[in-house]
Order: sequence, then C-alpha cells, then structure tokens
Amino acid sequence: MFDINKAHYVVATCIIVKDGKYLIAKRSANEKAFPNKWTVPGGKLEVNDYSKREGDTSAGQWYNICETLLRREVMEEVGLSIKNIGYITSLAFIRLDKIPTLVLSFFGDHDDGEVKLCKDLTEHKWVGLEEVKKFDLIDGIYEEIEMLDNHLKGKELSVWKKK
Repeated sequence: MFDINKAHYVVATCIIVKDGKYLIAKRSANEKAFPNKWTVPGGKLEVNDYSKREGDTSAGQWYNICETLLRREVMEEVGLSIKNIGYITSLAFIRLDKIPTLVLSFFGDHDDGEVKLCKDLTEHKWVGLEEVKKFDLIDGIYEEIEMLDNHLKGKELSVWKKK
C-alpha cells in the first residue's frame, strides 16, 4: 500500500570544483522558488533516470542513481561534465505546494566543457570560499561550500551547522 507520508521528491545538487574555485549560478527572476538567488546546479530525480535502462542486479535494481542524476542535471543546467563525485550532506524541507523534498548535496570535479547556462539561470561565477560570501545564496549553500573547502584542505568532512 502506498504511504503518502513516505513519498518525497528527491533532489541532488553538486558543488563543482575547478582549480580551487566553486561554480555558483544565479536563478532567474521567473523561478518560483528562490528567484534571483545564487545556487549550485541540481535537480529532481525522475523514474526515467533509471527505469529505462537494464537493472544492475539479478533482481533488476539500479546502482549509481544519484551520480547519473547529477551528471544529467549538471550537463542540462551548466553544460559541464563532472567526475570524482562525493557526498557532502542532506537536508529536507516541505515545499510551498506541500511536497516533502529530500536534497542530497554532492561535490564533483570539473571534467570537461565550458559553462553554458540553461534558461533558468542567468549568471555564473567561479569563486573561492571568501568571495562566495558576497553573493545572495540560497540558505545553507555557503555552509556546504565551507564544509567542502575544509574537506579539500584535508580536514574531516564535518556535519552541517547553522552559522
């Protein structure tokens, strides 16, 4: 039996790293959620992200779903390919339309391509940790970039903490 209390949108986001800088992009003024805020690429998991391909196990299950989702979304939103994907953190919220949403935050190294923004993004910047503070980011993204920056400097990947 379907349990609506267990149904969520699943979203994956990716902080892309290139030459010690992080890619951020500005959402258009037409976006329903967080218009004109700066963010990182990402998007919702769709059943078609896995169901149209052969399963990876004898039971028909699929692996690497988030990695596949991230590669698709990053290519669609900013025209880049990524590699060396790693996990940062997760968060949940209930959207204005009452849909519970789980966001899984990842990082990945720039692999190939030049930034080509989709119609929902209007600007982009490659920024260091100090510079990113100057941008009007969606809440929590600065802390995620800070966590990643510390991790890339050899520290243990910390747990997200409110500043």
